[in-house]
Amino acid sequence: MTARDRIEELRERMGGAIIGQRDVIDRLVIGLLANGNLLIEGLPGLAKTRAIKALARNLEAKFSRIQFTPDLLPADVTGSEVYYQAADKAEFRFEPGPIFANIVLADEINRAPAKVQAALLEAMEERQVTIAGKTHRMEPLFMVMATQNPVEQEGTYPLPEAQMDRFLMHVLITYPPPEDEVEVIRLVRNEEIAAMAAEAQAARGAASSAIPQEAVFDARREIGAVYVSEAMERYMADLVGATRTAKAVSDDLARWIDIGASPRASIALDKCGRTHAWLTGRDYVDPEDVRAVAPDVLRHRLSLTFEAQGEGVTPDTVVGELLERVALT
Repeated sequence: MTARDRIEELRERMGGAIIGQRDVIDRLVIGLLANGNLLIEGLPGLAKTRAIKALARNLEAKFSRIQFTPDLLPADVTGSEVYYQAADKAEFRFEPGPIFANIVLADEINRAPAKVQAALLEAMEERQVTIAGKTHRMEPLFMVMATQNPVEQEGTYPLPEAQMDRFLMHVLITYPPPEDEVEVIRLVRNEEIAAMAAEAQAARGAASSAIPQEAVFDARREIGAVYVSEAMERYMADLVGATRTAKAVSDDLARWIDIGASPRASIALDKCGRTHAWLTGRDYVDPEDVRAVAPDVLRHRLSLTFEAQGEGVTPDTVVGELLERVALT
């Protein structure tokens, strides 16, 4: 079985656990294959946590969930040095925190103060954690998936722009249509019925059928070979550059954008564009791949003006205007 076959199987398994959120599934898989971190935003009850758990459950990976709360401490995330004393010796040992996993769910990340949010930064960017002057490396397969609720702002700590920029994509989850919601009801009902059978199977020691990690690494190697032409490279750079020189692109963009995107956005467009092309079955990137991932890559990297917010302009509106105005040269 090829890497593509295994990744397709992973997508199909996730699709069986999450109804009507195919775009969300694709974005989670893109984040996994592009070796990036994701910020997932949506109202309560829209399967944010369920989607991430579905990915971890069907992949041969260690999963860890951190519930962010106002009283959380950085050591609760990273771990700390613990003093051990025995009859003949005493020493400090590092006790790893929940960040040391393959897939880390940072649930409601904006409910913890800045010092706790910052505890994630080194792991997200450098794939390591430094405690008491010692560096501890993360596993080769490592990604942070953070969730946040867009409406409950009381007692929350909004993520600063520098931290938002470290997320490869910002994925939005919306309400499903009624026909999908009916399927959700049936799915949960059937899961409750099947739970006892699954427990019995686990008790018998049935072998795990999870997708092996090697499938992800094989897919990443193939994605690294996806061809990106000079024209496409320039198109991605022009899209991001237009957020910084909005006045030269259109008057609306100049009124809407306060701070443009950093070079991390160009890198993310390249990674996600190549991954999208690979998932589509092509070995080259075309403009549709870039346009497909551009909203998820750019929406959290744009700071809008007070004028734009007063007019009800959203980051997605701005990205749509960018895609209309910036041409492939």
